Amino acid sequence: MKVIRDPIHDYIELDDLALALIETPQMQRLRRIRQLGFSNLVYPGANHTRFEHSLGVYHLAKHLVKQVDEKQRNELLAAALLHDIGHGPFSHATEDLILRYTRKSHEDIEEFLRKVEISDILKEYSLSPSAICAHIKGDTDPGQIIHSEIDVDRMDYLMRDAHYTGVAFGLIDHVRLIHELKFNENRLVLNIGGLQAAESLLVSRFLMHPTVYFHHVSRIAESMCENAAQYMIDSGLDPKLFRRMDDCTFMMEMKTSGGYASEIAERLDNRRLFKRALYTDFNSVNVDVIKLRKNKKRVENEIAEKAGIDPGYVLVDIPEKPDIAEMKAQVMVNGRMISLDKASNLVASLEKAQLDNWRLGVFTPAEFREKVGVIAREFFEVKKDTRQFKLTEI
Repeated sequence: MKVIRDPIHDYIELDDLALALIETPQMQRLRRIRQLGFSNLVYPGANHTRFEHSLGVYHLAKHLVKQVDEKQRNELLAAALLHDIGHGPFSHATEDLILRYTRKSHEDIEEFLRKVEISDILKEYSLSPSAICAHIKGDTDPGQIIHSEIDVDRMDYLMRDAHYTGVAFGLIDHVRLIHELKFNENRLVLNIGGLQAAESLLVSRFLMHPTVYFHHVSRIAESMCENAAQYMIDSGLDPKLFRRMDDCTFMMEMKTSGGYASEIAERLDNRRLFKRALYTDFNSVNVDVIKLRKNKKRVENEIAEKAGIDPGYVLVDIPEKPDIAEMKAQVMVNGRMISLDKASNLVASLEKAQLDNWRLGVFTPAEFREKVGVIAREFFEVKKDTRQFKLTEI
């Protein structure tokens, strides 16, 4: 048994299986992938990695796997530790692009488990790679510990992200949550005694979205990174190789690839980011922006053409319509299971308010900001009588 000091959970104990998996190149790569992508451009302390988050998920899972069959415990602990090895460089910043070209999400890790370093360990401990993959996706009943409406993955990343960004929204009683989570009819449900802890988690997640996860500076930098990666793939970069890169390797590829990608790399390095030409909420537009999301590149090209600038210098950010899955977690009330939003008026009110955090963004270099802004407002038919957001920059 080895003990690792962690700023969130104090001490994390690792057994021989965990130690063996940690030493593989696939796990060590996570040391070089930032958990929050480009959020350190807003919060300088946000340099924590997928590696330490994976250790935290493993630590929390150890408390819940005691409820499942002993034969599955090592599978679940391996799944908890390995659940993020499928992430590409800069985490979610490149996820959509990787999914489009490889048809693989970060949860699709079969190819990583086939690598000899991991597969040999799994064979030594008689662990099934397919079962581990199923647990990670939440396709098994025990896998709900790692992937469900309220799981150890969410608990760790909310606390860890709040800690490293320094925001005051990560106070979650995870000990209480874990104590009150039980399996009932093959569902991981929350006893009524954990209701307030679950409400705290939901409030934290609700506040973290506009403050951290969807901060406009992060969204701008991520959009720039994604567009540069698209340019590099169009120029011959193998998407499968791209998926296996870490942050440093990908940035070096950007810098040396020349042209547009090199310019974007230089801008990201020196924080010379695009600016917001348009930044507005869901109710301020008269077009179906969610439908336009699939044709984002066409929208960017049309706006750029009207503005008379190169397409790479107009970036449109249309987030998915918000959906907080945790609200449908099951709570045991008087012997029956009901959804969390039915058990808590606070959670029900968050469900109605979540659309308030949604923002449509159109980003461009500072010199094109005014011109692109006028065209973007016309394109999206922005209502004149709605609240407008000040486009001040940090």
